[in-house]
Amino acid sequence: MVDIRGDVDLESPNAARMYDYYLGGKAHLSVDQEAAERQLAVIPSTREWARANRSFLRRAVRYLAGQGIDQFLDLGSGIPTVGNVHEVAHELNPRARVAYVDFEPVAVAHARYLLGDDPRVTVTQADIRDPQQVLAAPGVAGLLDFTRPVGVLAVAILHFVADSDDPAGVVAGYRDACVPGSHLAVSHLSRVTFTDEQLAHGHAIYSRTSTPGTLRSREEIAALLTGYQLVDPGLVLLPQWRPEEPVDDALAASTNSYAGVGALFPG
Repeated sequence: MVDIRGDVDLESPNAARMYDYYLGGKAHLSVDQEAAERQLAVIPSTREWARANRSFLRRAVRYLAGQGIDQFLDLGSGIPTVGNVHEVAHELNPRARVAYVDFEPVAVAHARYLLGDDPRVTVTQADIRDPQQVLAAPGVAGLLDFTRPVGVLAVAILHFVADSDDPAGVVAGYRDACVPGSHLAVSHLSRVTFTDEQLAHGHAIYSRTSTPGTLRSREEIAALLTGYQLVDPGLVLLPQWRPEEPVDDALAASTNSYAGVGALFPG
């Protein structure tokens, strides 16, 4: 049994735990469920977004593994659920190494509990907005070899980095630590079909959490990938990135997210 007490705020909803609720997990509190249900009442597609985002993560990891990537840095990894990065990576390469990083105590506690003493996987509690701190952490520096290509995963996390925290600078901090051949996978919330009412409602709910979100346009998201060359099909609506089955355009738009994978080349 995981003890989620200690430094955990039990009175306010938490974005990571709400995400767990959308996915049908069990690592959330009643305050998270209540906030998530209020969100779903006005934006019913939120649950589909969460599932589509998790599916993108799995597809991206499989793609990166297919490119020969055997070490991954998962930023803002969240609360463990079915289809974790190491599970997907180990299906293709049992020797793959995965460093999870999250600031949320519940996510870190659950991950450590589930992973046990697997030497191929680490969990680090750190703020992804501080690349130097993350990259120097024993669980990252001691596991990943940055003289070799690394797959950096920033899936549904950069919209929690406010403009005042320089998200482009944050991404650049990780990019500059990687050698050519490394890749970056990103998914990010955007306004595609949201109405003004839905945006106001969502903002009111997530402003109560420790990580209120910042939606960005497709162009603004693309700018975060500066220095990377996008692989086909580029930066597209979340479910449209290398789908495993036909995707309905209206459903894709309703996820209000873009996703893409960029490769780092010399020069």
